[in-house]
Amino acid sequence: MAKSAQKPDDAAVESLSFEAALRELETIVARLEQGEVDLEDSIVLYERGQALKAHCEKTLKAAESRLEKIVQGANGPAGSERMDVG
Repeated sequence: MAKSAQKPDDAAVESLSFEAALRELETIVARLEQGEVDLEDSIVLYERGQALKAHCEKTLKAAESRLEKIVQGANGPAGSERMDVG
């Protein structure tokens, strides 16, 4: 049986807004920090958290790119400043 490059949960992560993904990631971090989750669930939560983190980073990079294009405008770069979104 061939393995899909993307798990079903990964597809669901990609459909989340940045804010929804960040909220879920914060919830996962809080649950893992409490230490009351068994090992198997911790692994599943960690994997989900990694997917959410990657999605948030990708979304932020896309937003940064869009903002840089707006700042540069139609006349090309005219002393644009890099925006720190991190």
